[in-house]
Amino acid sequence: MHSNNKNQVYYSQMFKGKNEITYYSTELPLKTVIQTFDFKNTDEALFICDLTKIKEKYITWRKYMPRVKPYYAIKCNDDELVIKTLADLGTGFDCASKNEIKQILNIGVQPERIIFANPCKLTSHIKYARSNQVLNGTVDNEFEIYKLHKYYPQSNLIIRFRCEAAEVQCPLGEKFGCDAEQDASALMLLAKSLQLNVIGISFHVGSGCKDFPAYDRAISIAKKLFKFGGLLGYDMDLLDIGGGFPGSSDENFKVIAAIVNKSLNRHFPDRKVNVIAEPGRFFVAAAYTLICKIYAKREVRSPYDNKLLRKMYYLNDGVYGSFNCILYDHQEVTVNHFLGKDSYLPSFKTLIWGPTCDALDKTERHADGQMKNS
Repeated sequence: MHSNNKNQVYYSQMFKGKNEITYYSTELPLKTVIQTFDFKNTDEALFICDLTKIKEKYITWRKYMPRVKPYYAIKCNDDELVIKTLADLGTGFDCASKNEIKQILNIGVQPERIIFANPCKLTSHIKYARSNQVLNGTVDNEFEIYKLHKYYPQSNLIIRFRCEAAEVQCPLGEKFGCDAEQDASALMLLAKSLQLNVIGISFHVGSGCKDFPAYDRAISIAKKLFKFGGLLGYDMDLLDIGGGFPGSSDENFKVIAAIVNKSLNRHFPDRKVNVIAEPGRFFVAAAYTLICKIYAKREVRSPYDNKLLRKMYYLNDGVYGSFNCILYDHQEVTVNHFLGKDSYLPSFKTLIWGPTCDALDKTERHADGQMKNS
């Protein structure tokens, strides 16, 4: 990061690969940015990443959850400058594939700072991890344990169990995580019989967690599994509490942090247990701003009295681009526009479309809109 106390802002123009970094001495002036770029003569939307926000998020994390080391989930956003910024700050990295591991190693991060946190790995990816000494990885089924025994018996296993939040944006329990009561102990017994090393326990309450006590429930279960591992002779020293941390609300994060801290003090008072987490959106959600332009519009009128029913606007980005979060992440997108002091402009029903010919490419519906020169 820079040391001149200025905001470091990263511009990325979609699909063109035109990137540049600009420094501001104050908060990011979006109107200035809009005036600077020639939007009338460009077809691409503009992504703005305030790298200073990522640093601020790291400071917030260390302040409110100092015992838990963040391992950034690259799958959330693998932008090179984001990754480099977090690496310089000292985070670890949650990698889910060979390419993600390669990306992190290529910027000089040591393999000890990587967790291969995909419970179901391709054999070629396991071999790549082995050749690069990425030792730590999660498992949640017996087939994966047999696979690791065959291709990477020197690896360190982290048993991932299922403990899903009651209210969550993206549930993960159906796909990953073994049953804590029925399967986790059996997997440790299998690993022991194959002379594999189990170093810890992992869980993920779900992405975008709103059921904050879920962390306490999961940590309590993890403690029981640690005890069972001890009975098998494993000296387990790693607890991975997964992700689910909000990126747009520091107040909610503080509530989660208080719950996690209290639970760790109760169940894992011994500091020899290293605690990590896999935040993704926590670091990048508040750092990014997407600027789109309207390139077309049409009006929908009543066939009976020609009354204006709705105005429809077409943006240069949609659900097959930057707004894929609507399809894959269940996001509700809020569109902000700059109107200055023209509060007298009329409001009307608005529908906002993306640029493709697919009727699913809908960014926002049933919005009340105000537009200049509309």
